[in-house]
Amino acid sequence: MRIDKSKCVNCGLCKPYCPVQAIEGDEVQVNLDKCVECNVCLRSHVCPTDAFVREKLEWPRVLRSIFSDPLGKHESTQDMGRGTEEVKTNDVTNLVAPGNVGMTVEIGRPGISGSFSDLEKVTTALAKIGVNFAPRTPVTALMSDQATGQLQQEILNERVLSAIVEFTVKEEQVGQVLEVLDKVKDEIDTVFSLAAFYAGGNEQKYPKAEFFSSRGYTVSPAAKINLGLGRP
Repeated sequence: MRIDKSKCVNCGLCKPYCPVQAIEGDEVQVNLDKCVECNVCLRSHVCPTDAFVREKLEWPRVLRSIFSDPLGKHESTQDMGRGTEEVKTNDVTNLVAPGNVGMTVEIGRPGISGSFSDLEKVTTALAKIGVNFAPRTPVTALMSDQATGQLQQEILNERVLSAIVEFTVKEEQVGQVLEVLDKVKDEIDTVFSLAAFYAGGNEQKYPKAEFFSSRGYTVSPAAKINLGLGRP
């Protein structure tokens, strides 16, 4: 995003609308290093002189808009927004079967943003313990090596509003995942949230909330109900 200084009157009305505070200074400018190309400033229609200019983005900067703008579409999944269905379609994908746990680590949310360099620290740490990265997700599509969790090197300096690492592990590995994340949290310059998806099966077997809360996580139990109308 760019501000046309021939139109801008430096009123600053746009500043509160930027979720990552990339609009800066008395001579109002967009900090292009911070900007995640979410287009909130443009869509807010708060500028009295229509000074915002949406420029054509080239690779790899275009990833900022694809991940951060809810109207952006990921080529790898053809989904908009964060680009992954997670377990919402588990009755068809069978990604998470009884005995396995689907997990996601979302960096940058809410309103902080994060770099792909931060994200790679998470993916490489998880790869070392043998997680299975979900195949149909935007982040997995950007990996140069799924075995190591490495991302394409040319994207590491790009920032996005949020990005989701999605993977599956055996139930007995969940504690190991939490240990890895406890270490990597001090290595990244952003925040992350963790989700764990359990398919209870006929026995309706689920972990106790204390399993996570005792390890420092605030637990928000929720259910995503698959009606069983689809089949893998």
